[in-house]
Amino acid sequence: MTKMPTTGRTAPRLEASRADAFSESVIREMTRLAIKHKAINLAQGFPDFPCPDELKKAACDAVNADINQYAITWGAQELREALAAKVSRYNHMEFDPVTEITVTCGSTEAMMASMLALITPGDEVIVPEPFYENYGPDAIISGAIPKFVPIADNAPMEEERWKEAFSEQTRAIIINTPNNPTGKVFSLEELRFIADLCIDHDVIAVTDEIYEHILYDGRKHISIGSLPGMEDRTITIGSFSKTYSVTGWRVGYTLACQALSVRIRKIHDFLTVGAPAPLQAACAVALSLPDSYYRSLGKLYESKRQKLFQGLSEAGFKCHLPEGAYYIFTEISDFGMSDIEFATYLVEKGGIAAVPGSSFYSGGGADRLRFTFSKKDETLEEACRRLRELDIQD
Repeated sequence: MTKMPTTGRTAPRLEASRADAFSESVIREMTRLAIKHKAINLAQGFPDFPCPDELKKAACDAVNADINQYAITWGAQELREALAAKVSRYNHMEFDPVTEITVTCGSTEAMMASMLALITPGDEVIVPEPFYENYGPDAIISGAIPKFVPIADNAPMEEERWKEAFSEQTRAIIINTPNNPTGKVFSLEELRFIADLCIDHDVIAVTDEIYEHILYDGRKHISIGSLPGMEDRTITIGSFSKTYSVTGWRVGYTLACQALSVRIRKIHDFLTVGAPAPLQAACAVALSLPDSYYRSLGKLYESKRQKLFQGLSEAGFKCHLPEGAYYIFTEISDFGMSDIEFATYLVEKGGIAAVPGSSFYSGGGADRLRFTFSKKDETLEEACRRLRELDIQD
């Protein structure tokens, strides 16, 4: 008897995998809900205003010059040389652009490639908490066991907790400064303390510094890789997304000694081959912008920080001004709802999208929401108006 072909599609049989160990991105889900409900998106941290004209022109020029094929896998030479100069001047670190700088598809790929390059399954990775939501899945995908250590919004480090987190199984620690979601900027004393622990326990610091130019109240950004003894045990991750308002370009980079960079480049090659060639050319131009650009960026976000902080405070949220980055991490315990319930209520009834705090914790955070102020003034003003009209304090 001839077997007739079936129509339609049959679902594949799937065994449990590492992908089953974590949920989909809450931040991106809130963006989808914002679109569905025509809400103001203060959830996902992307600007709704244009990038500098110089970058737009440089990108168009690169495409028109037919820079449309693969760049060298670890990044266009012009961009790596520009990065080496910038990092020497601003971060006080020296890297060989030929062997120690790798251009990636955003900082997201940079973190994943770094973790896969470092981790032997079963290694432990210390993750300060609260943390950007990708870090936990990055550890799991790479085969690591994440160990969480608390950081407070506005309080000194609990040094004994940090010491206890390090063990013989610790392979790496992830540092994010300025921090997302809290806005904390790690001080020189705190980074020296972490550096000493890394040196004592032979641990690699993987440091996410994508908000390095967004600082407030005279604070200075310090790269842990610039500290004595950390030159060869730090992977510094950067990106053009936040500083130049081009989150969709997906151009980031890693800075690491040659021994670590060799490993990162192998993983990067098979993950993505390379970042977009014409946008790499435009990013090289971005690094030639004058110092006045960065001063203006700081003033721009300082004004937006104050605007959203005032609006949230008037609406009854408990919050403080962040030290860096462009988020306000609020406490919502007075409103009688969990973070998920309140975020859903805000987007459906108030037309404002925020991120539930629990997405930044391994456990906890149900009394928190994160809002971004990386938006036009008129967007923030309308969001504050909607918060007032919602009258959530009642």
